[in-house]
Amino acid sequence: MRIFLSALLITFFTVHASFSQSGYFEDALRFSNAMPSGNARIMGVGGTQWSLGGDVSNIAGNPAGLGFFRTSEGSITLGYTARNVDATYLGQRRSYSTPNFHLPNLSFVLASPKRDLLGRSAFKGGSFGVSIQRIANFNNEFGYFSDQQGETSIIDFFIQDSFGVPENQIQNFGLTGLAYTTYQINPIFEDEDGNIIPNPDTYASFVLGFPFQDENILQEGSANQMTFGYGANFNHKFFIGGSLGIRTISFGSRKIYNEEFFDDPATLNNSSLREDLFINGTGINLSVGMIYKPIDYWNIGFNFQSPTWFSMNEEYSASIIANYANYYFEPEDRVLSREEAFTDIFLNRYNLNTPLRLGGGTTFFLGKNGFISADVDWVDYSNANFRTNDFDPRPDNEAISRLYGSTINFRVGAEFVLNMLRLRGGYGVFGDPFVNSEIDRSVQQISGGIGVRLGSFTIDFALINQQSDGLYRSYQVLDENNNNIGPSTFLENSLTTGFLTVGLNF
Repeated sequence: MRIFLSALLITFFTVHASFSQSGYFEDALRFSNAMPSGNARIMGVGGTQWSLGGDVSNIAGNPAGLGFFRTSEGSITLGYTARNVDATYLGQRRSYSTPNFHLPNLSFVLASPKRDLLGRSAFKGGSFGVSIQRIANFNNEFGYFSDQQGETSIIDFFIQDSFGVPENQIQNFGLTGLAYTTYQINPIFEDEDGNIIPNPDTYASFVLGFPFQDENILQEGSANQMTFGYGANFNHKFFIGGSLGIRTISFGSRKIYNEEFFDDPATLNNSSLREDLFINGTGINLSVGMIYKPIDYWNIGFNFQSPTWFSMNEEYSASIIANYANYYFEPEDRVLSREEAFTDIFLNRYNLNTPLRLGGGTTFFLGKNGFISADVDWVDYSNANFRTNDFDPRPDNEAISRLYGSTINFRVGAEFVLNMLRLRGGYGVFGDPFVNSEIDRSVQQISGGIGVRLGSFTIDFALINQQSDGLYRSYQVLDENNNNIGPSTFLENSLTTGFLTVGLNF
């Protein structure tokens, strides 16, 4: 049954499909994260910060806002995140939860207002700021389990992936080489007329039927940035600033994929594939911003954030274990039981350029009673790009250009002042970076917060929730119409984060 299906599929298989822990094009999207970040005050108003000045989050946001500071300030933010994922495969639902404590923001601003008693100079001083900020949180766990048989097996992928690879090269062909080493795929030595094929390059499998499947994916790590910024004040009307960001990334992933066969227990009982991936890197970026006040109660802001130019290191390894029911493999006169195969540890270095971001916003102040602020920004994820001498980056760069597009993200937030209390709320939508997507992957965000100001001392709390859908595919198998019929898991993601910021003005 599987031999016939695979032979049909490879007839139409024209593109080499890689099966790995994470495609580089997926990493490009993961590390190009454009979600807002900052202290509890900014997160309470939905992350709006392109036109708001006088907040330590301006250091890594719009550095023009540093020009608003008249006194120095230091603050620290503590955070707790609960990530929940509901995964549905073949109509069966499974829930996962991943908690994480972290330090979202640590900032210091040194204000240097100019003492111009006669008011003859347009330059009114400025402020220097430095911050350490968490940009992205990668900690996550999800997967699936089904008591129904799947519609394909990963063996189908291995057969498609091996098409055209001579047998004397197949052992070095990544995961598919492991499948060959563990006898899950085997070369076809004879043509239709019974003639021997020397060094064959097509493969089949003696394993019949379709398996029960399950998989677990565990991810961890974060992206953090140290930012140095300066903002200047001109006539209390025009504010301009710039910053330099040094970003670090640490990402780890472990995938364990299992199959169990019950239709044909005389051959393969079960198999397990494990992949381990670790990525770390360092990059730099630049930001330039401005804020203009046409009137006292109205701010207009603009921000340009350059690509982040990363230098990345990757470590990858994989293994397969196949447990056979003492199956006699006649071509080698061998009884198969427990078969294992391991890859080497692969080390790669590459450069990644993430896309630039353009942002604009406006803020209306309600006298001394608070404000209403709105932001919009544009990011084109198709502009991410890989460069390396360790592998051919063209397929991933082509996938980035083909799969991803530009997004328009918007946020709105408000703060209301009640004596020493500040009440805050916000809402945002972040567009789907995929073009021609099977599902809507946009992110809906809602936030709220409260703050207390006691002289030079401030304490703020915010709670923010982000909801999004996703689609996870374990491997690719193409049918006669080039449609991927491999297992597809629908993901419902919920990310809830609490922020607590303590600040001091001096």
